[in-house]
Amino acid sequence: MLSLSLFRHGVHPPDHKTLTAALAVRRMPFPSRVVLPLSQHAGKPARCIVKAGDHVERGDKIAEADGYVSVPIHASAGGTVADVGLWPHPNGGYQPAIQIDVDPYSAQASRQRLIPEWDTLEGPALVAAVKDAGVVGLGGAAFPTHVKLVPPEGRTIETLVINGCECEPYLTTDHRTMVDFPERVHLGIRIMMQCLGVKKALVGIEENKPDAVERMKETAPSDLDVEIAALRVRYPQGAEKMLIKSLLDREVPSGGLPADVGVLVQNVASVATIAEVFETGLPLIERIVTITGNGIRKPANLIVPVGTLIGDLIEACGGMTDDAAEIVLGGPMMGAAIANLDAPVTKGTTGVVVLTKSEVRPRDTLPCIRCGHCLDSCPVFLNPQLLGSLAKSGEVQAMTENHLWDCMLCGCCSYVCPSNIPLSQMFTAAKADARRLEAGA
Repeated sequence: MLSLSLFRHGVHPPDHKTLTAALAVRRMPFPSRVVLPLSQHAGKPARCIVKAGDHVERGDKIAEADGYVSVPIHASAGGTVADVGLWPHPNGGYQPAIQIDVDPYSAQASRQRLIPEWDTLEGPALVAAVKDAGVVGLGGAAFPTHVKLVPPEGRTIETLVINGCECEPYLTTDHRTMVDFPERVHLGIRIMMQCLGVKKALVGIEENKPDAVERMKETAPSDLDVEIAALRVRYPQGAEKMLIKSLLDREVPSGGLPADVGVLVQNVASVATIAEVFETGLPLIERIVTITGNGIRKPANLIVPVGTLIGDLIEACGGMTDDAAEIVLGGPMMGAAIANLDAPVTKGTTGVVVLTKSEVRPRDTLPCIRCGHCLDSCPVFLNPQLLGSLAKSGEVQAMTENHLWDCMLCGCCSYVCPSNIPLSQMFTAAKADARRLEAGA
């Protein structure tokens, strides 16, 4: 099946995926230290339950959920808790984190965790097991999965949509998950369908991943209504609202949720992780990360323990080239450059992209020329030029009145702007200001 991309606007950046698209997933050796921030998911940070000097085994809970929109954190390697304190965070600041000195002589075998057979559990029990395992969305947002598995009151989920688009340039994490572990993806779909009580699932994959489309079709179970749809390539196809429009021709209302149109969207790597929880008994303590870019010597798709320092991860891939100039966590459209290699991989880290000097040459920001390219590219039909003007004036309230919260920060407007105005970054800062205003700070 080849489906047209029904959503309008968007952009077509070069995908740069050939560096790692054909590289099978392999496992990274355990580092000498892992650092696990208490804040590595959307919602309230976890609450630490260990102290310096404690010995932990791989998979042990070291921080518990501190509220409904929160998940526990588990040790990604066995060792000794070295410290609990502030540590560089991928967001650019310092956050409380648990530092574990990894035991170099440990076999890193996990303590046995007894999880009931998934097919014997009802919805609430499945949701509880997913929460206890610390599962979050692995597409980048890291929203707690158990919250999504409980639809808002008065909403009924009719269709489960699995997001295998991975439209961000460079990244091949989801691609390789579908090629190397398709059976695990399908098991995760089966578990989610039982949990939600839905009968129909759609898997959306952009057509630049033909091997993933083929593998997912070959391994699709015959007893479930699961349809694999190849979508025309367009960024940001992987955004929830855009994917729902492309697959089902339904529009999520402004300020609404996919549940408002009877849909739940889940990233393909998150679905595979749900299956892994019930297959192995392991919580979410590792994830696949794409390490790529012309500035890295040996690009790879690696299974990485959560908490691995970015510097150790780069070293495991042969280090950086002499002309490496910038390190971006995530893809170049929505990711953020980091300045500290001691920042750790978190549950939401999809990739590490190392760019060269020629790829990040500075460009001057010029005045807006009212060309309208940003309006033509915005997939949710905002007016980025107007929002940008309001952001420069610090008029945050006026920005919210002009639908700032509908902005996905996809970066399309910044990408097409001939004046090189960092619109997406301005909107990110404005959203933070708006949250402070709403909180009365």
